[in-house]
Amino acid sequence: MSNDRKDEGFVRGLGLFDSTMVVAGSMIGSGIFIVSADIARQTGSPGGLLLTWIITGLLTIFAALSYGELAAMMPKAGGQYVYLRESYSPLWGFLYGWTLFLVIQTGTIAAVAVAFARFLGVLIPDISAENYIVSPIHLSANYAVSLSMQQVVAILLIIFLTLINTQGLALGKWIQNIFTSAKTLSLIALILLGIFIGGQMGTFSENWANFFTPHNPATITPEYFEQAFPKVTVESGLWGLIVAFCVAQVGSLFSADAWNNITFTAGEVKEPQRNIPLSLVLGTSLVIGLYVLANVAYLCTLSIHQIQTAPDDRVGTAALQVIFGDWGATVMAIAILISTFGCNNGLVLAGARVYYAMAKDGLFFRATGKLNEKHVPAVALILQGIWTCLLVLPRTIQEHGGKISYGNLYSTLLDYVVFAILIFYILTIAGLFVLRKKRPDAERPYKAFGYPLVPIVYIIAASLISLVLLIYKPKTSLPGLLIVLTGVPVYLIWKRIRQREGYSNLQS
Repeated sequence: MSNDRKDEGFVRGLGLFDSTMVVAGSMIGSGIFIVSADIARQTGSPGGLLLTWIITGLLTIFAALSYGELAAMMPKAGGQYVYLRESYSPLWGFLYGWTLFLVIQTGTIAAVAVAFARFLGVLIPDISAENYIVSPIHLSANYAVSLSMQQVVAILLIIFLTLINTQGLALGKWIQNIFTSAKTLSLIALILLGIFIGGQMGTFSENWANFFTPHNPATITPEYFEQAFPKVTVESGLWGLIVAFCVAQVGSLFSADAWNNITFTAGEVKEPQRNIPLSLVLGTSLVIGLYVLANVAYLCTLSIHQIQTAPDDRVGTAALQVIFGDWGATVMAIAILISTFGCNNGLVLAGARVYYAMAKDGLFFRATGKLNEKHVPAVALILQGIWTCLLVLPRTIQEHGGKISYGNLYSTLLDYVVFAILIFYILTIAGLFVLRKKRPDAERPYKAFGYPLVPIVYIIAASLISLVLLIYKPKTSLPGLLIVLTGVPVYLIWKRIRQREGYSNLQS
């Protein structure tokens, strides 16, 4: 076997540029064009909007710097699953992998696929959420299933990208590099247009004059703890400021998430001890820089009120409509199609490697732990694709003033697991301290920059955000914990079955 292959049969075909494209491409989806509206409502000011993205950027880069040590120390397929397993026990690794398969990775792929279909509908109106092949069938008072043209296009995209990635790493890498480069250039074009053309509107001067002056900030109400904690806005003193910025982080952190996906593919990265830490830092720094500048472009073109009230929260579209008029929606739709296609390719490619690693430990279906003749985990890719397609079908039922509308189940599930994702990040970065104590003599080709200060700052900040979400958003935080905990009985069942079959590594 050549030196370019690991014992498992993976081909080390991802260089530094490819790895950086996986990081950046998995991060940039549709969020940057949408979530700034909600952030502007929570923080209430131009300065608050930019500061939220800067905080997100620092936290993301701090996390990437910390993950670099773990990635260089354990350059194996599975990434974060492996880090949690080695830091604590197989149970903790399994809970992460289980939640990743159940909701985090698959739900995100479903959401991005539907976003692709929604914006394709701007160009082809027949691709609509209301153009049903199978009208909504109510399963209960709260849930239904349907099949609209929008859902069909989303499912076809998932199937297409899944099949492409079963054909080997080279093809998936080629798509990732092309589409990540294209959407990076598209985002740069949006930034330049916003700053140099939108900036001529004089809007930025108005925003600058009222940089930290709150404009109609949202009132944040604790959902279950109104007796213990007050309703607040960003103007309600220090506690109100902390709560507003912590709640605002949900959208920006989720838009900047999936940067860790390169660690899932560590078995296919050339010189992983060098290239994974470097790609984490380069990819996250590139994207965060673009995200902050994109928001500067929004503020050059739109008032804070226009950002807060953008139709359907489509801030990017609103900005381009100021610049291009009616053509703005079309230009933005094309940019988001490129962005979501490339984003989903990276998510599809990376996620299956975690289920592969779990199967190798006897903690997932045995077939997902095998590679096909193209040296990729085809069964894991197909299983991920099937479950993701199924997540596209269920709908949530909402009634407003006697009128029924339909939401997406995966969106609700993703809201639930944002809190859990933060907990897993905190545990993983805390694993740096655990492993330095458990394995002081282990080879560490890269040591976390700024250790111990950088990881400690991340842990404290992420813990504060998690605490605020638990107090003010328990309706989404607590179900997220329950989704994670469903993995405990599944783990115990799998452990018992596999131990009978001779897996000696499942003692914890």
